[in-house]
Amino acid sequence: MDRDNASDLLVFLAVARERSFTRAAAKLGLSQSALSQIVRALEERLGVRLLSRTTRSVAPTLAGERLLRSIGPKFDEMDGELAALSALREKPAGTIRVTATDYAAEAILMPALRTILPQYPDIKVEVVIDYGLSNIVAEQYDAGIRPGELVAKDMIAVRVSPDLRMAVVGSPDYFATRKKPRTPQELTEHNCLNLRLPTHGGRLYAWEFEKNGRELNVRVEGQLVFNGSAALLSAALHGLGLAYMTEGQAKPDLVSGKLVRVLADWCPPFSGYHLYYPSRRQASPAFSLLVDALRYRGKV
Repeated sequence: MDRDNASDLLVFLAVARERSFTRAAAKLGLSQSALSQIVRALEERLGVRLLSRTTRSVAPTLAGERLLRSIGPKFDEMDGELAALSALREKPAGTIRVTATDYAAEAILMPALRTILPQYPDIKVEVVIDYGLSNIVAEQYDAGIRPGELVAKDMIAVRVSPDLRMAVVGSPDYFATRKKPRTPQELTEHNCLNLRLPTHGGRLYAWEFEKNGRELNVRVEGQLVFNGSAALLSAALHGLGLAYMTEGQAKPDLVSGKLVRVLADWCPPFSGYHLYYPSRRQASPAFSLLVDALRYRGKV
């Protein structure tokens, strides 16, 4: 492959992955017009259209998708090898991109970063808050943090937390005028705070319960819907409804009395958070440091 074709393919990859000439131009440090000309010239040489363009969006055509799937991993592999060579310097260095939910980032990732970053000033970490099950290879993340039950089987998974439990919580003000539910079915009588997550196809998240081997999913109703747990917690503290969240996130406010827990006997433990990354990933010293700092060493 000659040098011009290689650089043109890199431009195509950037536009196809970003689905935007504007974002790809910012990423590559080139003008939008330059990128458009490069992609058009590449399409003319290949004799096929690679990108479908409208005034509002850019998306790969069938041929573009095929090219993206075939050459994208190869360029990523080359980038990984170059990063690994660069990492052979005396001091760990480089940028690590991690995707996590806001609670996982705050409770798990930040404590580890507080121990690493002051010691290694050449390490940079980009944290992307995301509730979807990100394809970390396609989206060029180094790793993700999710509950173990959600991690794909072809990934390396490192446990980074103890087992988790969910909790149904509400403020004392909320319960001042309402009877506490004794079973999940009684949640239908309450104003519940809903989550709409990409991991569930954009549908409202069903609250999951289990007791004595009996599993029960309840689709609750309420006046508010959020797409993240930080706002969910805030609404619960303001007495706007019952929230369903990880026990760890609610714990400080449960201890202080700002929140009250119900249905605890219906919320058994489940698999804790794991750091996951591709099995073929060449681990740099910087990434190895992060994995070691995050690794959970307590009892499950």
